[in-house]
Amino acid sequence: MKRRDFLKGASAGSLLAGTAIAGSPAVRAETKIKWKMVTTWPKNFPGLGTGANNLAKLITEMSGGRLSVRVYGAKELVPAFGVFDAVSRGTAQMGHGAAYYWKGKIEAAQFFSAVPFGLTANEMNGWLYHGGGMELWEQMYAGFNLVPAAAGNTGVQMGGWFNKEIKSLADLKGLKMRIPGLGGEVLKRAGGTPVNLPGGELYTSLQSGAIDATEWVGPYNDLAFGLYKVAKYYYYPGWHEPGTTLEAIINKKAFDGLPKDLQAIVRNACSVVNQDMLAEYTARNNAALHDLVTTHKVQLRAFPDDVLQKLRTLSDEVVGELAKKDKSAQQVFDSFRKFRDQVRAWHDISELAFLKARG
Repeated sequence: MKRRDFLKGASAGSLLAGTAIAGSPAVRAETKIKWKMVTTWPKNFPGLGTGANNLAKLITEMSGGRLSVRVYGAKELVPAFGVFDAVSRGTAQMGHGAAYYWKGKIEAAQFFSAVPFGLTANEMNGWLYHGGGMELWEQMYAGFNLVPAAAGNTGVQMGGWFNKEIKSLADLKGLKMRIPGLGGEVLKRAGGTPVNLPGGELYTSLQSGAIDATEWVGPYNDLAFGLYKVAKYYYYPGWHEPGTTLEAIINKKAFDGLPKDLQAIVRNACSVVNQDMLAEYTARNNAALHDLVTTHKVQLRAFPDDVLQKLRTLSDEVVGELAKKDKSAQQVFDSFRKFRDQVRAWHDISELAFLKARG
């Protein structure tokens, strides 16, 4: 009888233990969640596409495989510019791109990618993480069932590839140029025709004459696309994109369904990629520029000062008009402008003063 009572007790204890174990972190850790990430970049494209790959890898590894992310390049699952809608609807749980591609959905979203004569990469990070920018970004995307996160930065870009010299603002008139976002609106005001094309179509469009000029990113990416083969002059600086933030967009329902620790992993993985990509571009642009100039004999040109001054005036007009379109745009612009003015006063006597002193 004692033996029988012992076995009954053991069985009951096992059931209780099983119940406790089933609700414990150890068992929850066995739950496998699979996400799709769609991107606006060609599959495995250096810097941009590999940055998305790195983000997926980090999330998968940091979660111990509990949340695995598979990356799809542009056109593999959805078109390059179909990322926003795909993630918003839940066709994919995550996307990687740039906010200015969605100006047709949210015009003021462009503030969170690149503003002509705006913030550098470090300044953008300062505004987003510690200046109220991130909160405004999240508010803007909430209505589309999306959670945004900074997930990469190219640093200051190049001004673009041209087959004629730009000696005055008149040389931009009638020019068909691939240039997205607010920079495209500034070009339009200068008399040019902005064209929005995904990266994978730039070479053939420039080669065929469908466009007269294009900007992409900088030496590292432009060399990879072979743009030096179809354009003669390479202009700087990238007045239109002084520190372009790339974004991860996450389906809000999918994100809210994650345990808190996995939510933290996703957010922190985005932060890691945001910093790492900027470091990569800083390192790789040097060698790529040297290769373009010395090996491929690219003619490097600076935009004339008077052209830049006129573009800055037009930029102020374009950005100011955008801010007046609705209350949320004005709110973002006010925050952006206030931070820019404050950080400029500091950088004038820190970064800029040091670079001048270094020579």
